Amino acid sequence: MIDSNWLKEYAEKVRKADAIDPALYRKYGVKRGLRNDDGTGVLVGLTTIGNVHGYVVSEGEKQAVPGQLFYRGINVADLVAADRREHRYGYEEAAYLLLFDDLPTARQLAEWKKKLGSYRVLSDGFKENAIFSNPSKDIMNSIARAVLFAYAFDDTGNPDDLALEKCLDQSIEMIGALPTIAAYAYQAKAHYHGGASLMIRNPDPNKSTAENVLALIREDGKYTKLESETLDLALILHAEHGGGNNSSFVTHVVTSAFTDIYSSIAASILSLKGSRHGGANLRVMRQMDEIKQKTKDWRNAKQVVAYLEKIADRKAGDGTGLIYGLGHAVYTISDPRAQLLKRKARELAKAKGRMDEMRLFELVESEGPAIIKSRHPRAEDVCANVDLYSGFVYEMLGIPRDLYTPLFAIARCVSWCAHRMEELVNKGPIIRPAYKPLYRLRDYVPLKDRK
Repeated sequence: MIDSNWLKEYAEKVRKADAIDPALYRKYGVKRGLRNDDGTGVLVGLTTIGNVHGYVVSEGEKQAVPGQLFYRGINVADLVAADRREHRYGYEEAAYLLLFDDLPTARQLAEWKKKLGSYRVLSDGFKENAIFSNPSKDIMNSIARAVLFAYAFDDTGNPDDLALEKCLDQSIEMIGALPTIAAYAYQAKAHYHGGASLMIRNPDPNKSTAENVLALIREDGKYTKLESETLDLALILHAEHGGGNNSSFVTHVVTSAFTDIYSSIAASILSLKGSRHGGANLRVMRQMDEIKQKTKDWRNAKQVVAYLEKIADRKAGDGTGLIYGLGHAVYTISDPRAQLLKRKARELAKAKGRMDEMRLFELVESEGPAIIKSRHPRAEDVCANVDLYSGFVYEMLGIPRDLYTPLFAIARCVSWCAHRMEELVNKGPIIRPAYKPLYRLRDYVPLKDRK
């Protein structure tokens, strides 16, 4: 291990060498984070897959509108309403729509579910070598490694083949297998790093993605219809969020280099792992834990509001001044995912006897925006985002926090596959933005003359 004093000294060298005056970004018109000055995203591509709608631009002015999310032009709220009306699981239908730009007939949907189901069961060799051998303490790293390992188990011929038919076959395998990979990675971590018994159950190819996830991670393999429906809804709402979100953009970037699908999906998984992206619901739950612990009575609205003010004033929380679960890069008036999940969360909270906690989350949603606005008067409107309720839903489902972000990956995998195929179909150039150099020209000094 390298000496800590040396690391401290040389880290300071790196810090000094790499620091850039923030004023230079403005001077050279750099769109940091690929964002315009008004917060809108810099247009870097076109997509037919999904759209996040939170504002309109009229006469050069950005105007907020109630949030909507579209999958291939269909409002997700309509998709969810149809699933609930017909009392069926909808994630598989959403996946079909995202990949094929069409709503399946009953026959096509049954056939599609069968194809996904055929990839649920993993081979013994793959399980042993890719998942149970030296499991990581972080499940996102474990599933990324397993996805990379799948390259060696690709039995369709050349795994680097970029033909669309080949990519589609590989995509279906990824979408079908990832729930099992994540569940087994969780079991491996619990066993090897937590001392728990290694509990492995075979998935059921005839059941939905949500049902399989719950069955595979629970000791008794049992779940209620309400529980599986709630998880199914969460999967639908996390399946796609436009080509500009970090992990989907990573898919486009990596695919444009013409690498294989396993490298592409693994890169997107590791992007999603970041706390700024897929780990946001964990931040919400930690903040809620803190509110419960640090207030005398977290059921008292005045005490909770006072603590939220302390968080906003950087006197509590993690010191960032952020109230997690509030705010979004696109949605300002409302996040449709949060609205849909909130309704199901209330239903589940009633069934689980956890309405006091549900009211706490709703209090944060109702009072938090005004607290934020009072400290940032020029800020846009702030609304609850999907992360405010997703972590609470997972907790009520008995899902360990280690699996919150992997569940996001399970849901979003279909979107990554769709964006990969869109990049391949349209044969764009390799994505290569520009960085302006700021170094000064210097003469090389021979080693003997350096001091």
